[in-house]
Amino acid sequence: MSKTDTTDTTDAPDATPAPGDEAAGADLSTAPREETIGGPTLGVVGWIRWFWRQLTSMRVALILLFLLSLGAVPGSLIPQSSADEMKVADFKKAHETLTPLYEKLQLFDVYSSVWFSAIYILLFVSLIGCIVPRTWQFVGQLRGLPPGAPKRLTRLPAYTTWRTEAAPEEVHEAALAVLKGRRFRARTAGDAVAAEKGYLREAGNLLFHLALIVMLVAFAWGQLFKSEGGKLVVEGDGFSNTLTQYDDFKSGSQFGVDELEPFNFTLDSFTGTYEKSGPQRGTPRTFEAAVTYTQGDGTDKKAVIRVNEPLKVGDSKIYLIAHGYAPVVTVRDGQGKIVYHGAVPLLPIDNNITSTGAIKVMDGYRDKNGDKEQLGFKAFFVPTFAGAGKGSMFSQFPALDFPVMALTGYHGSLRVDSGLPQNVYQLDTSKMTQFKVDGGTGVAQRMRPGDDMTLPDGAGSITFEKEIKEWASFQVSQQPGNGLALSGAVAAIAGLTGSLFIQRRRIWVRAVRGEDGTTVVEMAGLGRSESAKLPEELADLAVALTAQAPQAPEPAEAEAEASEGVEK
Repeated sequence: MSKTDTTDTTDAPDATPAPGDEAAGADLSTAPREETIGGPTLGVVGWIRWFWRQLTSMRVALILLFLLSLGAVPGSLIPQSSADEMKVADFKKAHETLTPLYEKLQLFDVYSSVWFSAIYILLFVSLIGCIVPRTWQFVGQLRGLPPGAPKRLTRLPAYTTWRTEAAPEEVHEAALAVLKGRRFRARTAGDAVAAEKGYLREAGNLLFHLALIVMLVAFAWGQLFKSEGGKLVVEGDGFSNTLTQYDDFKSGSQFGVDELEPFNFTLDSFTGTYEKSGPQRGTPRTFEAAVTYTQGDGTDKKAVIRVNEPLKVGDSKIYLIAHGYAPVVTVRDGQGKIVYHGAVPLLPIDNNITSTGAIKVMDGYRDKNGDKEQLGFKAFFVPTFAGAGKGSMFSQFPALDFPVMALTGYHGSLRVDSGLPQNVYQLDTSKMTQFKVDGGTGVAQRMRPGDDMTLPDGAGSITFEKEIKEWASFQVSQQPGNGLALSGAVAAIAGLTGSLFIQRRRIWVRAVRGEDGTTVVEMAGLGRSESAKLPEELADLAVALTAQAPQAPEPAEAEAEASEGVEK
């Protein structure tokens, strides 16, 4: 082969391709093309649709529901301003480092915080966006007909077949009667009967999601329009349902004071009895408050309020939540003038109603020099004292079997005019001087009903009267969303039960004439979810159908019967 067979045209002047040739060469080239990476952008409307599809998906709804339950955890562990501002103040004082962080995260007002409200609203929208299209789909399914039978029923998970001498039309009519008798929706479709059952499964699923929306609405309604207040009432005293009468009161942002139910009541008596022996010693047996109440018409009515048995007055419910003792004391100055007389409610600190409190004499008292002064007494009370020399002064039993009260006296300024809120059951002794008394510990004296404690230097005396009253603490609440929330909870349980235990399934019965003249019957079933009950149900239906379309003898048996007839 000669070297002249190859030519080098690199330097030839006519080797440069024309512009048209470049385009044609590019079209014929097998080299990879350089393409711009990217695609069509969604645009504003596309992004909105994408966000809506994500928000209304079941996955996002479950995530939001989990976040809502997770967000409620701080509201249970951290004191909330809406529930008890005193506890919030104590928490801030004890945790000065965490307080600024908690305030920025709104952890003292979890249920009204921006982030909790955002999760709440997103969950609400997600559930609505999930329910509406599924409801229309379900309506379409109810209006539709059961689908026709597949070509090969043998491939379905539940299947049976037999031969019968009944005509195919007779089998179809019998199958329709049996299936409709079992509450299937059935129709004849071609050479088979198609039936479907279990639509309540999807109805239960929709009911469950709708009930969640109802409960969310009830919770929001209750938080916005609720009111709740507490009041301690001593036997013989009364209460009127006005804002100034409450010891503590909180309400929703949309609640108006004029919406308080107009009523009043008087605590006639409190009855408490306790188990006196055995392992349940001290357990309350009777715990009830007898009251006389008046509603709008002015008629007095009698009622008894027990634990978990509130008194309902209009839209308000009055609950009995606590009980204690209020010893009656009398304080006199150095000239014997009574400057204080009344029952002093004391707060229990244990189950045996060991109680503490304070007695404050703010006005009317003058010392031996005639100067105005204030008195204060720390009180420690036990309804059943074990006795001197028999252990510390703690109650041994909740009933008034052996009442004893220890008093510690102070004189000076109670600081009630300082502008700072004070707990009525605690004594601020920062501007007071303690009395030194004879007897007891020198500063405190134990007293039985009827005893006197004489204050030193002619400062006066205090008497523990023989009368000991009882008090009851009531909670008055208006919860407008409670009934709706209860209805939603019941509906949610019913819907969840239906979606879990009802199975959507389809049954087909095909009957065709065989080559030998007998009818071949095929029955098959298909469930939307796997269930061991589907084959059992199919077998039960087959038994019911064979009663009207009995199984024909096999060909060999038929020939034997025919030959026996010929021989005879």
